[in-house]
Amino acid sequence: MPRADDLAREGRRTDDAPAVSVIIPAYNAAQYIGEALDSVFAQTFSDYEVIVVNDDSPDTFELERALAPYRGRIVYVKQENRGPGGARNTAILKARGECVALLDSDDVWLPTFLAEQMEVLRENPALDLVYADALLFGDGPSAGRTFMQLNPSRGPVTFESLLQGRCTIITSCVVARKQALVAAGLFDENFYHSEDFDLWLRLARRGGQMSYRPHVLARHRLHAASLGADDRRLIEGELKVYQKLLRALPASASEHELVRARMERRRADLALEDGRQQFMAGQYTQAAEALERANGFYHSRKLRLVLLGLRAAPRLLRRVYGLRHRVQTQRARAAAARAVTSGVRQ
Repeated sequence: MPRADDLAREGRRTDDAPAVSVIIPAYNAAQYIGEALDSVFAQTFSDYEVIVVNDDSPDTFELERALAPYRGRIVYVKQENRGPGGARNTAILKARGECVALLDSDDVWLPTFLAEQMEVLRENPALDLVYADALLFGDGPSAGRTFMQLNPSRGPVTFESLLQGRCTIITSCVVARKQALVAAGLFDENFYHSEDFDLWLRLARRGGQMSYRPHVLARHRLHAASLGADDRRLIEGELKVYQKLLRALPASASEHELVRARMERRRADLALEDGRQQFMAGQYTQAAEALERANGFYHSRKLRLVLLGLRAAPRLLRRVYGLRHRVQTQRARAAAARAVTSGVRQ
C-alpha cells in the first residue's frame, strides 16, 4: 500500500478520487479500442480511472466483445447517439478526477504520456490545459511525420494564435482540468466536426491558460473511417465554428476581422479540396472552376500551372498525380515503420 507522502510526490490524492479521468468516446471503435486501452494501462502514471462511452455505436456487439477483457478496469457507459462532443461531455460530467485526459478510440499513448503531462500541470497550477505532439501512422501520405511537423505550435496558446492556426491542439494529446472545461461550457453537441476547436477557442477567450510540449507522447492513427479523414467536412465544421463566433463576439471587436480573414482562407481551402475531389472523379471542368476560386485567394504559380494542365491534358495530369501520390504513400509507410521501430521521440 503506497504511503501518503509517496502519493503526494506522484501527484495522487489520498481519497478515493483518482487524479485523472481518461475519457474515450466509442463509435465504430471495436477494431482499435483494445490497442487504445492497452496504451492506457501501460502508463507509468497509475492514478487514473478510464471512462468509455458507447455513443450508440452500430458495432456495439463487436465493441462490447472487444471491451470484455477490460470491463473490470473501466467505467462503461451506453447512451443514445450524441456525437463525439456529447460522448465526451457525458464522460467529463461523470469523471471523478480533477483532471481529464482525452483519447480517441483509434489513437494510442506512449507509456509516459500521463506522467509527463501531469508533471506540467503540477508545476504550473494556473495552467488549465496542456497538449503534446503525436506521431502519425496508418494510411496516408502524412504517415511517419508528426502532427506538429504538419501543424506547428508557435508561441503562446491564445485565442488569436488558435484562430490563426499558429497553435493547433490535437485532442488525443490533451490533459485538462475538468473544472476549466465545465466552466467553458464543454463541447458543443451541435458540431460533429471541429467541436474540439470550438471548445479550445471558448476556453482561451474566457482567459483559460493553455500550453504544449513539443514531444511525441502519442500515436495518431490515419485511416479512411476516422472523422478527421474527410478534409471537406473538417473545413465545413470549422467554418460553422467561425459563424458561431461572429454571432457571439461584440460587433466592434477587432476579433471580428480576424474571424472573417480566417473564414476567407478556409473557404479557399474548401475550394481547393473540392477541386481535388472533382479532379480525382474525372470532373475536369468543375475541378478547374473550383481551383480558379481557390487561386483567387492563393495567387499561386503552382495552381496556375495545374489549371493549364487541366485545360490542355487533364487525363495525363491525372496519371502523373496518381503516380506521385502512390510514391508519396509508399515513402510515408516506410517512414512510419522506421519511426515505430525506433520508438521515435521528438
